[in-house]
Parts: sequence; structure tokens; C-alpha cells
Amino acid sequence: MNILVSGSTGLIGSDLVAFLTNKGHSIKRLVRSKAAESKDEIYWDIDSETIEAQKLEGLDAVVHLAGENIAGRWTSAKKARIRDSRIKGTRLLRNSLSELERRPKVLVSASAIGYYGDRGDEVLKETSEPGSGFLADVCREWEATTAAATQKGIRVVNLRFGIVLSPKGGALNKMLLPFKIGAGGIVGSGDQYWSWVALDDVIGAIEHAITTESLKGPMNVVAPNPVTNREFTRVIGKVLSRPTILPMPKFAARVALGEMADALLLASARVDSSKLRSSGYEFQFSDLEEALRHLLD
Repeated sequence: MNILVSGSTGLIGSDLVAFLTNKGHSIKRLVRSKAAESKDEIYWDIDSETIEAQKLEGLDAVVHLAGENIAGRWTSAKKARIRDSRIKGTRLLRNSLSELERRPKVLVSASAIGYYGDRGDEVLKETSEPGSGFLADVCREWEATTAAATQKGIRVVNLRFGIVLSPKGGALNKMLLPFKIGAGGIVGSGDQYWSWVALDDVIGAIEHAITTESLKGPMNVVAPNPVTNREFTRVIGKVLSRPTILPMPKFAARVALGEMADALLLASARVDSSKLRSSGYEFQFSDLEEALRHLLD
């Protein structure tokens, strides 16, 4: 298949490109620099709403992962970049694909379980109502932006990623040092649910979404067994053979990270992945301890 990937240098995108290439697919990448002219690269600029649309002809599938990294203190400027990179970028790509003579069959577009907001121990499915807050608002608008592609006959799958576990980046990468030196512990009450997924299963779910014609609309990409932050803390301490006795109170998390702490560390999202599993996808890692031992070798 001819597959276009945006966000190809990110945590998910870099592994995805390698995986799909090894599977024999022809990969093109959306890039923000014109420095290197390559038949495998397509230039785009979100701010100027520019894209090399003629190079989009002949694609079979598009995987859209691009977006400002949400890590960091959420200043007004940072929040604007998080929102605009997703909404404007998706709109530009969607419009360009919709105007092609031969449109791709499927657009697999990233989203996140931040869509649900802070929901306690409520079991959250794709049909659940969106939550409140900045991240939930961004995810809702992000997904809505892809709707017009559906009207042009493109099958759209919105992947709501959970906490992606990989030692190469993301949340797990940032946790490792404090836990390795024995400075890890629960965050806040520890009762909030963290719906996690190993990077291997993120890649597998993306390929599954590309090739499974019956899949469309939102789809939760989380392991079948979400855990509380308390349980997550216990397991990572066990895997690393380190104590986990230094908690981070809510106020400390908020002082250190501001609004992001409430949205990413203190919020509870108990997310269900039965739609993905019932479509035929088999998770490589359903157990947190097994996943962490694999990821951390």
C-alpha cells in the first residue's frame, strides 16, 4: 500500500514508519522543511495553509499523527500551539485529501482519551459523552474536523490513545529516573485510573485500523486492563526493584506542572477497549507488569 504519515519523527510515528516499511508498504512522510527534496517527502506548512497537494495523488491510506507535544507548562501560547497544530493541521490535510481525483480509502487520525476528561471510576466507551476542560475540548474539535472527509467517501478512524508506554519517550520515559533512584510514588490520591497501552500495541492498532474496512469513527486504543495510579506505581516499583514511598501530593503536582497536572496526572479515565478487541485485534500486552518488563528489558 502507499501510505502517508504525518508526525513521522515523533514517538509513535518513527516506530510506525519502520514497522510499515518492514511490512513492504511504500511510505511517504509529511514534513515541515523543504531542505531535502525527496520523492518520499511531501512538504506542508500549517500556518500558511500550504501543502504539495499534487504529491498526495495515488495514496491508499493516510495516518495523521502530527501535533504539538502536550508536555510542558500550559501557558496561553502553549495551549494555542497544542490546539492550532491539531485543528488547523487536520483541516488542511482533510481539505487537500477531499479535493483529490483519487482519494485515499482511509484516514486514520490521532486523538486521545483526554476526550473523556476526569471521570472517576466510570467505564468509558466510544459512545460516552465528552468531558470538560481544555484537553477534552481540543480532542472533541480535533475529531470533528475529520468529519468532512467521511462525506467525501474516505473512511475515517479516530484513534483515542491512552498513556503510551515506551522508554524512548512520553510519560514512562519521564518517570524512569525518579523511580530508578527510589524517589517515585503515587500522584495525588493514587485512586485515579490510568488507561495505558504499550507502544507495540499502538503500532498494531494503527495497522489494524488501516486494513480493517469495517472500522470507522472513534476507537479507544488502551490495554484491556486499566489500573489506578496506585497500582501503576506498585508495578513499576516491582519491575525496577525500587521502593515507591515518596508520594507527590496534588498541590505539588500543580505547582510543578500547572494545569497539565490536572489533565494528565490527576484526572481519572477508566477507558474500555472492547470495540478494538471485538473487531479482531489481539493485544500483545494486556498485563501491565508483562508490558513493563518487555519495554524495560
